[in-house]
Amino acid sequence: MNPRSIIERRIRTAERGLVDLSHRIHAHPELAFEEVRASDWVARHLSEAGFEVEHGCYGLPTAVRATVGSGPLHIAVCAEYDALPQIGHACGHNVIAAAAVGAGLGLAGLADDLGITLTVLGTPAEEGGGGKVLMLERGAFDGLDAAMMVHPAAAEMDAMPGSAVSMFDVSYRGRPAHAGAYPERGLNAADAMTVAQVAIGLMRQQTTRGDRVQGIVTEAGSAANIIPEASRGRWVVRSDTLSELAPLTARVQRCFEAGALATGCDLSIAPAGPDYADLRPDPRLLALYRSNAEALGRTFADLPGGAAVGAATDMGNVSHVVPTIHPMLGLDCAPAVNHQPEFTAACITPAADRAVVEGAIAMAWTAADLAASSRTGRS
Repeated sequence: MNPRSIIERRIRTAERGLVDLSHRIHAHPELAFEEVRASDWVARHLSEAGFEVEHGCYGLPTAVRATVGSGPLHIAVCAEYDALPQIGHACGHNVIAAAAVGAGLGLAGLADDLGITLTVLGTPAEEGGGGKVLMLERGAFDGLDAAMMVHPAAAEMDAMPGSAVSMFDVSYRGRPAHAGAYPERGLNAADAMTVAQVAIGLMRQQTTRGDRVQGIVTEAGSAANIIPEASRGRWVVRSDTLSELAPLTARVQRCFEAGALATGCDLSIAPAGPDYADLRPDPRLLALYRSNAEALGRTFADLPGGAAVGAATDMGNVSHVVPTIHPMLGLDCAPAVNHQPEFTAACITPAADRAVVEGAIAMAWTAADLAASSRTGRS
């Protein structure tokens, strides 16, 4: 039996356990850096499959490193498992985690024969917090020849056009006063935030197609008859590349400075996590993966003008250092899309369960193909 057949048989044999893992993570959503149960379940699955597992590595309690094999070609498969506030697994990280474990199970007994060292990395806090960025800085991706993961979406795509992203918290401090009797004695922090938002809205006329500015106001006063003393918000700035992100972020932050200047309030801006780099998929890995996914019957959507413009991932930072792919698994759930409650529901449907298994097989086959091409010296 050839390696591809062995890989597929092992993953399909493990299907019930992989789907159960996906559904358990989905049923117990945990936010960034709080993925205690999910990371434990991933670590246990891999330990039982013979991986050497370290749980709570790189200074992150919910990070996992699981390694098997000792071949010269070192490949990593990344698992994400953090959820979103209120809407849970509306980005399908339960599918990502289970597919990564599945790829590991498929390759575990063949790694040495294929000439592979395989590492499954459990990476916390993709939805803000930049777990992979922190792990990258702390050596988790050192010495790798390739890194890969799969991600669910409404449509099948071989490459997500990932943007560069900066996230920061904004706060204004003013002075309270009676809003009816002595409004002139106050400094209105909510007005400062409003001025900044209006300035950002006007600035959008001079931004490019790939630029995005989003934010939420998390505090803007406590009572209508008190001039708001404080206002706070979290903002996200996106651009096509890191080089374009820096000047755009500076322009946005000047809008917040305008709010402070107009109202006399004090302004504080603090990073909400590391910047995410734009995603740069490796063409050779991408071609191998797409061929393998199509062999499983998966059909890729050729979307005009690209798709998911403005989406971002901390896998982008990895792709600047290691040959990387981040293909999208279609769940046949349109019009539901990522970060909607309807997408949360789609991530435990039969289509999502099939994506877990087929995403695992496609990644494992891609690793085996890469190993074969490396042995024969093909580029």
